[in-house]
Amino acid sequence: MTWLVTGGAGYIGSHVVRELASAGHSVVVFDDLSAGVTARLAEGTPFRQGTLRDEDALFDALTAFDVTGVVNIAARKSVPESVDRPLWYYQENVVGFTSLLAAMERAGVTRIVQSSSAAIYGSAAGPMLTEDETVTPLSPYAQTKLVAENILADVADSLKLSYLALRYFNPIGATEPVLAEVGGTNVMAVLFAAIDADRTFQVTGDDFDTRDGSGVRDYIHVRDLAKAHVAAVDRVTADEYRDVVNVGTGRGYTVFELLDAVRKVTGRAVPHEVVGRRPGDPAGAAASVEKAARILGWHAEHDLLDMVDSAWRMWRAQHD
Repeated sequence: MTWLVTGGAGYIGSHVVRELASAGHSVVVFDDLSAGVTARLAEGTPFRQGTLRDEDALFDALTAFDVTGVVNIAARKSVPESVDRPLWYYQENVVGFTSLLAAMERAGVTRIVQSSSAAIYGSAAGPMLTEDETVTPLSPYAQTKLVAENILADVADSLKLSYLALRYFNPIGATEPVLAEVGGTNVMAVLFAAIDADRTFQVTGDDFDTRDGSGVRDYIHVRDLAKAHVAAVDRVTADEYRDVVNVGTGRGYTVFELLDAVRKVTGRAVPHEVVGRRPGDPAGAAASVEKAARILGWHAEHDLLDMVDSAWRMWRAQHD
């Protein structure tokens, strides 16, 4: 079987591509390279450059490589940017998604693993979030992810889809220097850049209803996240399956606890200052992971210190 991975040259996507290939799957990458880089792709990986809004380019890729399923990771993903440019986010993440589904329908492809987000939970009460929670998205980005889930549910019968939507929590770490996210909004890249530049790291809010006032996040090693995609691919291939599932560790850490872990791993001071909350940011909570264990046979293997250590080693390999 051959899987098309959209966004496969990005930080998460490139890890997913590696894990799928290691598990014996044939993989084709489709990416617009707005955030991805082809250097992340192993030599010989089939690649097509294009945007999700280009239905014909997607159809050509699906048919040229006889694709049997799609892992859709391509999306705009910045909460603050989505607040500033909401219409663009809907165009990219929703119109693009419907374009992908239309191309799949034309090509007769009926299996999809969709990148969703824990951001859709918004202000839902923690400390553990189950897939049955009432969701309250707080940003246009989160809304686009929820809309995509609803579209899948609405069209599944007519398109005969077998799908899983994976609600990612907060991926960090890396498995190789070339795969690391060295820019953008990933918290580790922002933190390490601040450390190297002797710049103060900004903690966005210390007045959340959490144990120390800073936001809580369930951080997950990106390799664990990639392995969850492999398990999801196997699940939607085995039979017709339609569901959403959390992908996290089941443990929440505050921003201040993350800073403490960074100090332990790096041996460096992490000067910080508290600034106002960003629009659209929830207090946060941890993932309930029982469903992932039950339907995917999957669980995260790395703890926070593992994640920070891998991120730091990859960062130093690229910057020393």
